[in-house]
Amino acid sequence: MRNKIVAGNWKMNNSNSETNKLLNELIGSRFPSEIRVIVCPSFTQLGLVHEKLQNTNIDVASQNMHFADQGAFTGEISAKMIKSSGILTTILGHSERRSLFNETDEILINKVETAIKENIEVIFCVGEELNDRKSKNHFKFVQSQLENSIFLLPKESWLNIIIAYEPVWAIGTGETASPDQAQEMHLFIRNLISEKYDGALADSISILYGGSVKPNNAFEIFAKPDVDGGLGGGASLNAEDFVKIVNAF
Repeated sequence: MRNKIVAGNWKMNNSNSETNKLLNELIGSRFPSEIRVIVCPSFTQLGLVHEKLQNTNIDVASQNMHFADQGAFTGEISAKMIKSSGILTTILGHSERRSLFNETDEILINKVETAIKENIEVIFCVGEELNDRKSKNHFKFVQSQLENSIFLLPKESWLNIIIAYEPVWAIGTGETASPDQAQEMHLFIRNLISEKYDGALADSISILYGGSVKPNNAFEIFAKPDVDGGLGGGASLNAEDFVKIVNAF
């Protein structure tokens, strides 16, 4: 049985006071016990959020990490730094990291390998741009992202992998892949995992949808058989909206 997961990527938002207000609202909310809930604050708030959410059913993840253990990498954060804040999960490969910070497949597999070595769980993002979707190249594009990164991992490393499919054209644009489009890509990814490794592994991997998940579309998207939850952005900054998304299963 695959884990059902809803993660909220807060991106570069919220002061400490705003975060405390949001956390208080989330702590006071009811979530289904069978759904794993994750929030992803900025680096400066990882310790604060982790401490605040101890003894709750809400997990905390980092938005990114560097592949090096330490060194002259101004502005970066290492796996050991994340762990020292009590964090054991990180997002890697988000489309904004790929496009704005030029993170290549080579950089990303180095990051993933470091995370796995440090026993940090990875939410690994893949997804196509609008031109790839319009030219019907979206399947080949996502396959290439996988083959040049996490498909280089041995099977045993996949115990710490969650995949998030985020059609880039639907992130922060108000556009959303239809439930059928999401299901089609999720099934495609699952079949690729089965072909590369085996069916049992493919059936065990949670694949999240990450393109403008909102309360008004989450139910239909989450109802699809190969969609195991969502990685949301803006909606996760509003406690009421985020709670509705978590309860959309």
